Amino acid sequence: MQAHRLVQELHMRPRTLTKAHRSPPKIDRRNFLQRGVAGSLAALAWSKALSAFAAENSTSERKSLVAITLDLEMSRNFPRWEDTHWDYEKGNLNAETKAYTVEACRRVKAAGGVVHLFAVGRVCEQENVDWLRDLVAAGHRVGNHTYDHVNVLATRAEDVQFRFQRAPWLIAGRTPQQAIAENIRLATVALRERAGITVEGFRTPGGFQNGLADRPDVQALIQEQGFDWVSCKYPAHPNSPPGEQPEGDVYRGIVAAQAAAQPFLYPSGLCEIPMSPVSDINAFRTGRWQLDWFLESIRQGFGWVLDNGAVYDFLGHPSCLYVADPQFRAVDLICEMVAKARDRAAIVDLNTIAQRTRQRARNEG
Repeated sequence: MQAHRLVQELHMRPRTLTKAHRSPPKIDRRNFLQRGVAGSLAALAWSKALSAFAAENSTSERKSLVAITLDLEMSRNFPRWEDTHWDYEKGNLNAETKAYTVEACRRVKAAGGVVHLFAVGRVCEQENVDWLRDLVAAGHRVGNHTYDHVNVLATRAEDVQFRFQRAPWLIAGRTPQQAIAENIRLATVALRERAGITVEGFRTPGGFQNGLADRPDVQALIQEQGFDWVSCKYPAHPNSPPGEQPEGDVYRGIVAAQAAAQPFLYPSGLCEIPMSPVSDINAFRTGRWQLDWFLESIRQGFGWVLDNGAVYDFLGHPSCLYVADPQFRAVDLICEMVAKARDRAAIVDLNTIAQRTRQRARNEG
């Protein structure tokens, strides 16, 4: 099948990092110290949130729900640091990205779970989408990630997406809100008509510290497109200066931020399933981390989630991970930790998390 050929191609191709990947930029000392102080203060605030969440759930024996989610898009700076053209063609997935997705899904399936994928609609313009159909046939889920990877919070046309800065006539005559709504609709239509996929859930391109709490208009726009849950909140957390190994305060801040990454309902009724820190992009692009540092953040974040019967929503991008983690160590680590936890944790899709969130809301109401 097409999926198997893609996996074979991944293993046959060399994987090398450019000099730009290996050599982090020089660090401004004043900026470093300022960021360090800010990180320590933030870690203190997150620690208080952590304590409050743990106290509220200390008597609960709930099972931890773990989601492995992969955004199917190309990422700037990967595979080469100077790559920026992907901003204009997010859906033009290369063979390595598709092959990595297929193999990651195979590994999670072998571990008894499924992967929840979020695809930009322009993926459907590629010559062959059999690999994506095969993944859905294997039980994996595909959600809507807009057609062109648009900024759903944009209030100006030039902020909707890089593509429309270059080709503004594509959205001429529409307000930003109308352009965004149409972009979401097109992704749903493309995945259905080209690949026969019924989308399950919506993830916004980019993550927002407050989610959509201050944008009820965007909540309504998403609900009007037929979605009752969204994944768009990405809690703030500390990071290390580029290329430097994260220290204790950074890890502690990431662990504490898990409390802010738990699912909830907006007053509109829309369910929010936040992404758990730290994402691969924040680690490998922003922090210029080494893989072992990233794996340690996963271990510590998962540890808190398991102790508190909470939710862990791992956010990855195959276009980044095939460069930064070619041996699938992050995905394998999560599967191994869930297996070791036995009946205390399970790998599930985001539909399951949304259902449990609503059930709890009904029970508490």
